[in-house]
Amino acid sequence: MQNNNTYLIGEIGQNHNGSVEIAKLIIDLISRPIHDEVFGGILKGMDAVKLTKRDLNQELSQSQMARLYDNDNSFGTTYGEHREYLELNDEEHFEVYKHAKSKGLEFVETLCATGCLSMLKLFTPDKLKVASRDLTNLPLLAALAETKIPIIVSTGMAGKKELDDAIEVITKHHSDLSILHCVSQYPTHPKNVNLKTISYLLKNYSDYTIGYSDHTIGISMPVAAVACGAEIIEKHITLDRRMKGTDQAGSLGPDGVHRMVRDIRILDESMGEEKIFIVEDTTAAKNKLERSIASKRNIKAGEIITEDDIHMLSPGDGLKWAERSNIIGKKAINDIPQNEIIYNALIG
Repeated sequence: MQNNNTYLIGEIGQNHNGSVEIAKLIIDLISRPIHDEVFGGILKGMDAVKLTKRDLNQELSQSQMARLYDNDNSFGTTYGEHREYLELNDEEHFEVYKHAKSKGLEFVETLCATGCLSMLKLFTPDKLKVASRDLTNLPLLAALAETKIPIIVSTGMAGKKELDDAIEVITKHHSDLSILHCVSQYPTHPKNVNLKTISYLLKNYSDYTIGYSDHTIGISMPVAAVACGAEIIEKHITLDRRMKGTDQAGSLGPDGVHRMVRDIRILDESMGEEKIFIVEDTTAAKNKLERSIASKRNIKAGEIITEDDIHMLSPGDGLKWAERSNIIGKKAINDIPQNEIIYNALIG
């Protein structure tokens, strides 16, 4: 029996708050294995970490960059100053990339503009992620696809047409594409999650890997998404949900990361195969608890056993009711006390 292996992406985004060291600490958090306290095994941690890179010259209009941004989560007086504070430069992204690799993680990068492609002079991410807002940014999709690096897209703001248009642009260059069901509401209300979209994507976009990017509070939706067939899960991660920053409160802290990874890895082991069979490890329970054909009365040696002489009792290591023809009409070799299992050795 083969286990599934859901590809788990820890989305840092800009929860690093402009600090390489915080980014590294989050990587340390998501890379650690999980101890299975019930069965004693070690469960694999997350598979990848994701950062976001913006080119502020290609981000917002001048008026939006200059607008006042004075709130508890602001890192600058204007929105432009706030965004600039949160940006890591190419060299800092490379430093975070190397740390992720040292921890055995793959590195996924969201590049929000063609100007961000300068980063590729320093290193090659394992995958590129297209943010939901850029699924309709077809020139950006074309530029990313031209790199031939595998691409993950999120559908948070998209319908079928927007998704199909994006796929058409990307697959002109390569077909190593993953599609994540997503809802761009922060946090996402349960009534809007619509996990059945995963089934729709699996049926209608079967050439691609299908997953789920989650913005709900808690861990139930990602776990349920895996049960629905998602092969990739992306979830925002932070060191402390009380940290300054707009994404922190809606992210998973250390305990949430532990619980989500644990539950998904256990679910990976649990999915199994699409058939029914007797699991080898149930043998002990089957022998102890299942019922076998037993004597309903004291049967003397030499007596012929009839159906009226038998019923079913535990343990389950004897003959089953469907095998009663092996007993009925046979002679007891020895005395068989009432309410004892009638084994083959007792009849002839």
